[in-house]
Amino acid sequence: MKWYLPLYCLALNACSNLPPAIQDAPLYDISYSQAVQNIANYRESPVRWGGMIVDVENEQDYTLVQVLYYPLNSYGRPLTDQANEGRFVIKSPEFLDPAVYAKNTAITVAGTLKGDIERTVGKKIMRLPLISTTVIYQWPKYDPNGAYGYGGYGGFGFGPYNSFYGNYPYYWGGFYRPYPYYRFR
Repeated sequence: MKWYLPLYCLALNACSNLPPAIQDAPLYDISYSQAVQNIANYRESPVRWGGMIVDVENEQDYTLVQVLYYPLNSYGRPLTDQANEGRFVIKSPEFLDPAVYAKNTAITVAGTLKGDIERTVGKKIMRLPLISTTVIYQWPKYDPNGAYGYGGYGGFGFGPYNSFYGNYPYYWGGFYRPYPYYRFR
């Protein structure tokens, strides 16, 4: 009965790899639309927002990152398959390398709403919410096929196309694929 306890502990530990500020939403979670409507009411409030990086500007003492806002799921990951609601800017006191924080990278930010800042988007001047960051979490690229690819667990017989080496024309490294794997590398 006790043999499963170490496995259970490992499973719980795997869920806690996110920083606590990203994993747990603030007590009074302010949505993007609330903040944009009345930014003065929510000044100095804690927020946890996320989205896709649009632009990174490094100044002498800080970095400004413009982010396209997407709502977050329960883990704090941006739901990029939903409609975006606008843009916001994060201000970090440290240098953020534009090669690491590249355009179209999914991030989640925890910090304090400081007000708004004027930014030029195309030829239009806009007032965007400004967040002073405490934590920035960069999400790894999402693999829609999961860890096991198309072949189930190791590619061994869990579906109509997955019998042990047959029925499907492409088999590489324990996975069956509906297409030649080398085409997409």
